[in-house]
Amino acid sequence: MLVLASASPRRTELLRQIGVRHQVVPADIDEQRLPAESIEGCVVRLSRAKAWQVWQRLLSAQADDHVSGVLGADTVVALDDLLLGKPRDRVDALAMLQRLSGRVHRVVSAVALASAQGLRHALSVSEVRFRKLSLTECAAYWDSGEPCDKAGSYAIQGLGALFIERLTGSYSGVMGLPLFETGELLTAAGLMTLAGESPP
Repeated sequence: MLVLASASPRRTELLRQIGVRHQVVPADIDEQRLPAESIEGCVVRLSRAKAWQVWQRLLSAQADDHVSGVLGADTVVALDDLLLGKPRDRVDALAMLQRLSGRVHRVVSAVALASAQGLRHALSVSEVRFRKLSLTECAAYWDSGEPCDKAGSYAIQGLGALFIERLTGSYSGVMGLPLFETGELLTAAGLMTLAGESPP
């Protein structure tokens, strides 16, 4: 059985989309960016740390007899060298959306797989261009409740799609789990068939 080291319902939904059965065992790590660390380096480090922590926890608990691998993932919204995480409150969310308005930002998403074969990872970088947003639109969007727990204060799979003028890269990566890269890791480790189903 594959384990997802994340409580994100969006990542669970994406794995189900490609027919991958899994259990959820969230990781518990410090997700702060290190001083002078690149955004890509931070995302890769965190995805690997999540997968490895849960894999080691299951090994220590001798609960690995049915666990074939652990997937960890991390996704951030980056505007220049500024990381935009989940908004603290309404004021923070509106400020983020105004920063993104009319500009191109990056969504950097990494996925890592810990298994008996070791620890491997893959990186996906997408570019998203927002149209110009009015403060009234941003406020109405906050009031919808959608942005409160989303990096960058928006969800591509929801109402936030109305703000996106152009996407270059991975739609699923922007959601939080790049499926192409995930499938490549799982297939290489023998944990997924070409038909998209996890072997028994």
